[in-house]
Amino acid sequence: MTDAYVRPDVQMILQLLEQSDQPLMSEVEPVAAREMYNMMAAMLEADAVKIARIEDFSCPGPGGDIALRLYDNHVKRTEETPVIVFYHGGGFVIGDLDSHHSFCTYIAKQMDIPVVAVDYRLAPEAPFPAAPLDSIAATRWVADNQDALGLKISGLIPCGDSAGGNLTLVVGQVLAAEPASVPIVAQFPMYPATRMDAEGGSMDEFADGFLLTKDSMDYFSSHYAAKDDDIHVSPYLGDLSKSPPTVLVTAGLDPLRDQGRAYAADLIQHGVNTTFIEMPGNVHGFINIRKAVPSAAQDVDKMIAAWKTLLASL
Repeated sequence: MTDAYVRPDVQMILQLLEQSDQPLMSEVEPVAAREMYNMMAAMLEADAVKIARIEDFSCPGPGGDIALRLYDNHVKRTEETPVIVFYHGGGFVIGDLDSHHSFCTYIAKQMDIPVVAVDYRLAPEAPFPAAPLDSIAATRWVADNQDALGLKISGLIPCGDSAGGNLTLVVGQVLAAEPASVPIVAQFPMYPATRMDAEGGSMDEFADGFLLTKDSMDYFSSHYAAKDDDIHVSPYLGDLSKSPPTVLVTAGLDPLRDQGRAYAADLIQHGVNTTFIEMPGNVHGFINIRKAVPSAAQDVDKMIAAWKTLLASL
């Protein structure tokens, strides 16, 4: 149990989910869990916003072609622009281009920056290190194929939530050590998983009843099958001093909260230009529940404002 502050609209959705007679995602096979996740997103998430350009691409990856989806507020651009490369959340087991489609339309519109979403391979069909290897390959491809995308790219911005937040930090670490043909200018991880061996603190305090549970984390980890001794899963093992400018966001009621806090603190201690924001009273996954939890939409706007502020300072 916890005496942490819970927002009224968050409490309402938590109570509704607790009263549901549907099986938990951790109780079904991954294929069924993916369907449940997308159905839940369709019910809880805000509708996609209209945007000038949405186009599907693919790029070669280490395990076959990787599907990509480009979002842009302009049908055609002539000026240079940074590009957000987005990696979806879902514990490396669930999630896809559709589960985060609405969010990608929104950030592309609000930031007025193209977004390229990456449909990396999922476990258990493709366990670790498939997800980071696909994400790195796709990010390098975006840098190398500006003509195919119809863009002039001035910089790359890895961005993602949860597992995608982990991939954001991994890509940031790997491409700091071995740069792509376009530099990474910033990174935007949202409630990221930063290490596989985290325990205690928020992992115990919010282990049950706050959307992301210990059972679901164990479910994801068992399928992903990653060890905590590889920079491709635990980015804290890298040279954090070489990290790009960062906006790192956590949720106050999240089992992953403490590891996000610690990573932000490490970045600051290493002299990295870092903005840390915690959304009190909100849960893991808040970017995907903006219709059901109106205050989550406000959190997303607060986060986007921080992204804009950081980019304006570079």
